[in-house]
Parts: sequence; C-alpha cells; structure tokens
Amino acid sequence: MSHNPTAPVIDAVSVDTAITSRMSARAFLPQPVPRASIEHLLQVASRAPSGTNTQPWKVYVLQGQSRDTLADKVCAAHDALRADPALAAEYREEYDYYPEKWVSPFIDRRRENGWSLYGLLGITKGDKDKMHAQHQRNYRFFDAPVGLMFTLDRVMGRGSLVDYGMFLQSIMVAARGHGLHTCPQAAWNGFSKIILPHIGAGESEMLVCGMALGYADPADKVNAFHTPRESVESFTTWLE
Repeated sequence: MSHNPTAPVIDAVSVDTAITSRMSARAFLPQPVPRASIEHLLQVASRAPSGTNTQPWKVYVLQGQSRDTLADKVCAAHDALRADPALAAEYREEYDYYPEKWVSPFIDRRRENGWSLYGLLGITKGDKDKMHAQHQRNYRFFDAPVGLMFTLDRVMGRGSLVDYGMFLQSIMVAARGHGLHTCPQAAWNGFSKIILPHIGAGESEMLVCGMALGYADPADKVNAFHTPRESVESFTTWLE
C-alpha cells in the first residue's frame, strides 16, 4: 500500500459518509469476512496517530472455533454472575471505562440510550430476563463472524488509551468503506481473566475492549436504532 500524505482527498463526501454512517451494529449476517479484508482494515488503521509514534495497539482476531469457544466461556460466566452476584469481585475491569458516580448530562444520555434501545426491542423496565439475554448478545459478538480483541501493555500511560481510541475509530471508518459494520464493545472488559488466556495474551497485557466486525443484517430492527448527537453549538466554545 502506497503512502502519500500530500495526496488530495478528491471525494470528501465519501469520507464524511464513512464517518456518519458508522453505527454500533447489533445484528450481523453469517457472511464471512475474508482474511485479506481484515488485514487491509488493520493496515489502514495502523496509520492512526499515537504519542511519539508508540503504536500501543495489539489485536487478536477471533473467527470460527476460537470465536465460538470464547463466546461459550464468557456467556457461562455471565450466567453464573447473574445467579451469584457475589462473583462480581472476580470479574472487574482493569481500568475505569465509566465513572464511579454518574452526573448530568451524561447519566441522562446513558439512560436515553438504554431505554430507547430496549424500547425498540420490546424490553420493558424490570424485565430482567430479556435484559440479561440482550446483554449477553454482546458475548456472541451479535453473531458477527469476526471478533476482535484489543490489548495494551500495562506499562503504558493513560494517553495510550487516547491513541487507542483513534486506532479503533480508524478501523470502524475503514470498515464502512468496504461495506462492513462494527460494534465496539466495552462489555467484554470485566471478563478479561477469561479472555486474555484464551487469546494467548502476555502477562503484561490488559484488555482495552472488544469489537464485532461483519456485514450488518439490514432486516433486523435493532440496526434501525439511531443514537442522537448534541449540536456543535452545545459543545463548542469559540474564542477570538
């Protein structure tokens, strides 16, 4: 792949569309994704910036039996955790993805997101069985044929998580250019004690997140879920 940083971007609309059409797909077709396509996406995404070019990302690609076996292991742990909440001490994230204490407006957006999705799926408040089942869809990669796991060496600082975010976004945007969809998943993080040995990660690695990759199922209503965004005016301050 040639690298020409001075090459003009001729079709700006397609770039914008790749970004704005990205969504968290929650239902995928069984259609396989060729290895060459996955390698291409990762190669493109490797151009993401990182502080002093540290390139802190490490990627594990799960397909076929490795994907299915991991899904079975984590779903079993998820079921066990529901049956015995005391097990929560065994399944903890290695870094705080969410705050310990929620405040507005963030908690309001979170609630709107959750109940809008559940409403679309006909899951009512208090229906714990259906909530559990829907949450467990994460651990099947929403039936996507490709599961990705991303790790970071624990020696790295918090800035590397910023770098990682740009790398992940690059994968997701590049995927759209090839007709693919993704779903970035922090839901896996609490089960790193199961995931890291399964993928063969080293002792110095921590789990950053997972991601589902494949062709979104256009017939599944869950993929009609469209999350709102705040206006530019609401989050921007202009200084002159």
